[in-house]
Amino acid sequence: MLTQQEEQFFIYWSEKRKLPKTDFKEFLKGLSTGLMIGIAIVLLLITGWYQRANMDANSKSSPFIIVIILVIIAVFMGFLYQNYRWEMNEQQYLELLNKKKKAEKENPQMQADSAIQNN
Repeated sequence: MLTQQEEQFFIYWSEKRKLPKTDFKEFLKGLSTGLMIGIAIVLLLITGWYQRANMDANSKSSPFIIVIILVIIAVFMGFLYQNYRWEMNEQQYLELLNKKKKAEKENPQMQADSAIQNN
């Protein structure tokens, strides 16, 4: 049997899964994670923690290229996180669907009750 929270998620995701995979809120969460990684890289370059990498970064690339690469990393992380969350929700939905079907098979009285409630 599904708990109340599982039932609410089941109903929510059964409607949402039909829509395209564009969830801007999840994209922003991933984007912020990517920006934090980029900030950490910049801080490591500024502090000179690893001198050889710092020398290579200063001699072979311009700051503009580094900023472009950091933006690409941030956008990639946003896209990756958005797809990750979508797949996790889909997996949880399928597990709840199987749990619900199994509970209905084990208890035929439950099927009759749910049929009465749907009508």
